Amino acid sequence: MMFQNKTVIVTGASQGIGKELAIQYAKLGACVVMADIHEELGQSTCSKLVEDGHKAIFVPTDIRKEQDIIHLMTNAVLHFNTIDILINNAGIFKPTSPYDLSIDIFDDIINTNLRSVFLCSREAAKFMRLNPKGGAIVSMASTRAFMSEPHTESYAATKGGIVALTHALASSLGPDRIRVNCISPGWIETGDYDSLREIDHSQHFSGRVGKPEDIARACFYLTDEKNDFVTGINLTVDGGMTKKMIYEE
Repeated sequence: MMFQNKTVIVTGASQGIGKELAIQYAKLGACVVMADIHEELGQSTCSKLVEDGHKAIFVPTDIRKEQDIIHLMTNAVLHFNTIDILINNAGIFKPTSPYDLSIDIFDDIINTNLRSVFLCSREAAKFMRLNPKGGAIVSMASTRAFMSEPHTESYAATKGGIVALTHALASSLGPDRIRVNCISPGWIETGDYDSLREIDHSQHFSGRVGKPEDIARACFYLTDEKNDFVTGINLTVDGGMTKKMIYEE
């Protein structure tokens, strides 16, 4: 129960990696605040956690809106008295040719994936700095901050921005004992894992595609208060895929 009674906020918690993070932190004793725009999915998971004896609430949140984020943080403190950990996980991915990418779509992805990380971190830090031991912030970047497929300009820009924002915030918030790190997941399968092919797994040094629990364990490391010497980093969790040398045959 390494996170016993720690208040953990997870954005994008209704499905995928965010859902797994909420469940795993709750199992380790945390008071989990689940935030997402998809209310029905999120509330269902939250209700199940509570039924199983865990501490959790769901707060409907559109992370593109500053007032929603302020409301999220206020509700977290209202229910659990403090904020110890923030996981900035929410994000959207809309591959679009740069010739067809409208400024509205570009701005929406920037606001959802990147601006929200700043706003959530800023508002959570206002409460974290009141804690005797500060707090920890982890944001989800991506290996796509460093490598690309066609038509992913807006997404890559946000993930590269998260990496830069991470070390900037680590510098600014360090005096308040707030550690700020990010994780760059590689291929993390959130759907039918058993349907993956051998060629999918063999692209990785690890010999397998990643699972959401791989990211959860990385978050545990970065948010464990004993690891207070780790801040400002980007932790790549990709089974070695981005280090594999590939030659066209």
